[in-house]
Amino acid sequence: MMKQIIYVLTALALLAGCGNKEQKIALDNQNFKYIVEKFADLQILRYRVNGFEELSLQQKELVYYLTEAALWGRDIFYDQNGKYNLRISRALEAIYTGYKGDRDNAEFKALEVYLKRVWFSSGIHHHYGSEKFVPEFSEDFFRKAIATVDANNLPLADGQTVEQLCDEICPVIFNPDLLPMRTNQADGEDLVLTSAVNFYEGLTQAEAEEFYNKMKDPKDETPVSYGLNSKLVKKNGRIYEDTYKVGGMYSPAIEKIVYWLQKAEGVAETPEQKAVIAKLIEYYQTGDLKTFDDYTILWVKDLNSRVDFTNGFTETYDDPLGMKGTWEAIVNFKDMEATRRTETISRNAQWFEDNSPVDKQFKKENVKGISAKVITASILSGALYPSTAIGINLPNSNWVRAQHGSKSVTIGNITDAYNKAAHGNGFNEEFVYSQEELDRINKYADYTDELHTDMHECLGHASGKLLPGVDPDALKAYSSPLEEGRADLFALYYLADDKLVELGLTPDAEAYKSQYYTYMMNGLMTQLVRIEPGKNIEEAHMRNRSFVAHWAFEHGKADNVVELAKKDGKTYVKINDYQKLRHLFGELLAEVQRIKSTGDYEAARRLIEDYGVKVDPVLHQEVLERYKKLDLAPYKGFVNPKYELVKDADGNVTDVKVTYEESYVEQMLRYSKDYRTL
Repeated sequence: MMKQIIYVLTALALLAGCGNKEQKIALDNQNFKYIVEKFADLQILRYRVNGFEELSLQQKELVYYLTEAALWGRDIFYDQNGKYNLRISRALEAIYTGYKGDRDNAEFKALEVYLKRVWFSSGIHHHYGSEKFVPEFSEDFFRKAIATVDANNLPLADGQTVEQLCDEICPVIFNPDLLPMRTNQADGEDLVLTSAVNFYEGLTQAEAEEFYNKMKDPKDETPVSYGLNSKLVKKNGRIYEDTYKVGGMYSPAIEKIVYWLQKAEGVAETPEQKAVIAKLIEYYQTGDLKTFDDYTILWVKDLNSRVDFTNGFTETYDDPLGMKGTWEAIVNFKDMEATRRTETISRNAQWFEDNSPVDKQFKKENVKGISAKVITASILSGALYPSTAIGINLPNSNWVRAQHGSKSVTIGNITDAYNKAAHGNGFNEEFVYSQEELDRINKYADYTDELHTDMHECLGHASGKLLPGVDPDALKAYSSPLEEGRADLFALYYLADDKLVELGLTPDAEAYKSQYYTYMMNGLMTQLVRIEPGKNIEEAHMRNRSFVAHWAFEHGKADNVVELAKKDGKTYVKINDYQKLRHLFGELLAEVQRIKSTGDYEAARRLIEDYGVKVDPVLHQEVLERYKKLDLAPYKGFVNPKYELVKDADGNVTDVKVTYEESYVEQMLRYSKDYRTL
């Protein structure tokens, strides 16, 4: 009791202004509520923007303007995920806010959960698995509910009635056979015709591939990222690109983004950063992909600005052909203390490249311009919101990376939020084989997880090279999982190297075993909690972890390197020889790099299809049953902080205020209302 009283008195004193700044921050962090809510298979978290108060007024103002530029792209990502998504989400929002019936009705509650899932995935398909949600309310209820809503609040087209709106969107919502997959990756199918993403219209996969193949010159050593910022359309027998730009597709949203980028340009930290923003604006205005390359080169070379950002059509995971970029944005600033770790990695990048198990002809002779840092995210948007990556390495262009380098980041406050929310949830206790492994994970995992991410982004993605004349798009649908696997394998191989102990990156020669165990456990077993019974693995990162783990498992069977052991009627991963497992990771890394460097499509297809796609139904059912008892959500996402400009009587900005009180529903409804453009 006395300790409790002392704690309360100390807290009151700190809140009253007694005690130093560090004590106040520590107390604030301790009382911060990371978990917001849980529904379906999702858990919503918060992240803190620690260090924001230490930024200069100019830097805070820059963060604010870049944040606004990020939020105005929201509608683009919804539309890219499927052409009905915006109309469906707005119809659901209108029912949620204006329904005049019984809001405790089970079907209304089911509609509420469905809407929250649509918000989370920016559409009607699962953000990770890509399959369409199955609504747990009836079409009859939906039609009756929408009839109670003020028609002025519904997304009605010109002259359209409420009944006609329902006739348009109800089949999309309720018919499981209509647009069942956002991004289909099934081998042997027409991936364009069978994917719901809004990147192609009126044409087949073969027509799309032929269109872009005709554009490419195999002798061009600096090719643009063909198709990155456009929708490919076939109309009246003609195939053309509808480019995302001011005056083109998505113009109303892009005009808003440009407006706030221009505001940001006015408070840029350095001339280099100002040039980056100006070139991005030019790219948005013209849609020219050469200008995009110019922008990425300037962005890679801007190393002296503490505030940084990405904003645009970036990753190609959601395109079944791996070419078209989905819109995303993140605004961040460097975590000065934590960045010391990543700077050590980047300084030694050439050593890691030279000593990798990859064939010499596929290695970079001169690793250029790898910059690495730990960042604090201040806003997430588009494909990075609400679910986000924990590490990013850009740009994606192979020749830009080879000639000018890349930026690698680990998002420190996001990984911290994940760790805080997961503390004591019982997951490891349920799935880890023995107390020895559990103790090792408890001792090392938080750190080795972050180190694996650092090395994946900074070294893995930046390693290797394409041979002359190899098409960067040669691996097609298998490019993304293979590339993620390559980066994982590079990091895994080196986590066990004495060099990391020598550099002070790992505390001892045992630490790597924590990462090896959790990686194999995840790839062989526990990531299956994210898969519905009877389904295959579709998402690129999950295919990556699956093919790496299953290849190592199968190729290590003769020496019993890894086994699926039974204990008390349950299945566990048991690693019997960590050094032999490292050797297997090295063998696979060499093969994956060969496939990428030579553009060996057939080898990529066999590797992913044989080891990365199929699910053992018996093991799957066991994992699902064990996981269900823990009452956890397999997917996590975030609500953003809210920023407000503080101005004096003359309208001058005096500060930027950041708050964390907004709920998930409040934020989603506000974003839909305040940042609506399409």
